Amino acid sequence: MRKLALFVFISASVLPAQAWQPIFDGKTLDGWVTEGGRYDGAALWAVEDGSMVGREGPDHAGGLIYTERYYRNFVFRCDVWISYPFDSGIFLRMVPRPGGKGAQVTIDYRSDGEVAGIYSDGWLEHNEAGKAAYKRDEWNHFEVRSTGADMHTQVWMNGELVMDYRLPDGSEGFAPAGRIGLQVHGNRTDPEGSKVMFKNVAVRELPEFDPEVFGSDERGFLALTEAGEGAGWEPLFDGRSLTGWEAVGGTGGFAINDGVLEFLKRGDSDYLRTEEDFQDFELRLDFKTEFMANSGLFLRGDRSGGDPAYSGCEIQILDDFNWEAVSGSELKPFQFTGGLYASVPAGEKTLFPLGVWNTYEILYRGSRLRVALNGRVLYDVDTFEVPVAYAREKKFVDRAKTGFIGLQRHAGRGVEDGTYVSFKNIFIKKL
Repeated sequence: MRKLALFVFISASVLPAQAWQPIFDGKTLDGWVTEGGRYDGAALWAVEDGSMVGREGPDHAGGLIYTERYYRNFVFRCDVWISYPFDSGIFLRMVPRPGGKGAQVTIDYRSDGEVAGIYSDGWLEHNEAGKAAYKRDEWNHFEVRSTGADMHTQVWMNGELVMDYRLPDGSEGFAPAGRIGLQVHGNRTDPEGSKVMFKNVAVRELPEFDPEVFGSDERGFLALTEAGEGAGWEPLFDGRSLTGWEAVGGTGGFAINDGVLEFLKRGDSDYLRTEEDFQDFELRLDFKTEFMANSGLFLRGDRSGGDPAYSGCEIQILDDFNWEAVSGSELKPFQFTGGLYASVPAGEKTLFPLGVWNTYEILYRGSRLRVALNGRVLYDVDTFEVPVAYAREKKFVDRAKTGFIGLQRHAGRGVEDGTYVSFKNIFIKKL
């Protein structure tokens, strides 16, 4: 079984849409690792008769097996068979220490254990009644939904909702995203040969959105609700064409595939911009980066000319994970994804790994700019008071107060042919 080095992420371009995706092929442990989470150990994992099987390692050692990929908002499902008595679990948002806590959905099938409780270095929510829904000596079907900054966790067992838990307001120390893990607890006095088995393992990723404003289909594409339309939200990208947009500096370098706007390495244009200008607004969009991506989101760009990063402003989009090592350069704090280019650093690292959809939520009203990435506010500033890194460029007080919204097409030199950044679910609300 292959082990993964810390903070090395793989591309998930094989997961282009947010439908159910199998993450265990029934033949190998490809895509799974035994290091890189919060509870690494020496448990033994193997594939037997189409199932992923976990047993205690030497000296009753326990441990987890994790997905290589990180996940934030998702539904995870699997079928589980566990010896009695034995202790296992489904773990959410697992990251290496000290990167923050995740949570465990317990499958502690022992006389004094709990099934479908929520645990995280201590009990978050007991579920003493959960064992009643578990069928002894049979396969049991689990679906676990994990969403939001408050890690709202819902658990269905054999079709029955058996847990609905949300972290209390103000909870700290929890990771915003991480690996999904499956457990052998170990260090118990369980009978020799005890094991846990998993099969039909799949995940469906969910976008970041306000359910009062948007509805989502099985693939993660959003549509406005009646309340959303009534509140003034409208789409900026229809998923089929570039209606309402125009290319600048050329005509090529874009493709639309299955509702997704893709930026290609080959092409002659510099960026796309809206045909309409905007002043005060809320904006939300999803983006996905690939290896050595370099792009950005322009706000209030001046249509009369000049670099929109300085006539308006730019919120950076970059392959933070590989840029410095591949390019041999050192990024300035404002050059990482989420940064207000040449002005405000992104701060908290909330960018998801390559190939995983991210969400920007932006409020721009007057001189106030608030930027959130994947549900976490990176900064909320008065742009008239923030510094400007380059003296030759205008201060924000002298920049355009209204202008276009643009998507930068600026691939890094290491980008291979094909798509290097993608966009979908672009909506705006004028204020």
